[in-house]
Amino acid sequence: MQITVIGASRGIGRKVVDHALSRGHGVRAVARSAGAMGIDAPGFDAVAGDATDPALLDRAVAGADAVILTLGVPRDLRALKATTLFSDATRALIPAMEAAGVGRLLAVTGFGAGDSRAKLSALERAGQSAFLGRAYADKTRQEELIRASGLDWTILRPGFLTDNAMTGRYKVLVEPDSWRNGLISRADVAHCLVRAAEEGLWVHQTPAIQR
Repeated sequence: MQITVIGASRGIGRKVVDHALSRGHGVRAVARSAGAMGIDAPGFDAVAGDATDPALLDRAVAGADAVILTLGVPRDLRALKATTLFSDATRALIPAMEAAGVGRLLAVTGFGAGDSRAKLSALERAGQSAFLGRAYADKTRQEELIRASGLDWTILRPGFLTDNAMTGRYKVLVEPDSWRNGLISRADVAHCLVRAAEEGLWVHQTPAIQR
């Protein structure tokens, strides 16, 4: 496959790039620092720039079989600030994909975005509101944009992220009654995303994922 990864230089996005390349896929990596990722592999293409730039996204998605959107929350005090990054990037990405005839979108938001918020405990809701409330409000707007599109989308909602090694063993909780928060490694989220792209899994669904 030819896969475009947006938010590719760190976190889940970097894990997706590495795993997709190991599976023999072509990868176009989009990030401000894409040129400094230090990858020299057949089929790898770095596209440095802003994930909200429509012209850059037009170029980045051309010829892709799937787009994996992995923009994440910063791991510092910037996470406390109001943001529109997730919704702005999605608002620019959807028409770029439609114009290029690319139908498959896999997006990572997080457990607590959209209708999964109702499945958080009172303590979890309080903690998320205090520290990540503004980011998750925009992730909810992002989910609404994706759901309203005509794309073959999947929204994956990981819980608490770790840097543990990839295992390929995790639970994908599709039905809302089964949703719950939990730990999951960034590497296993990446494994799940590439698997979903390869096998066409969970189209128009919003599964939670945990180990």
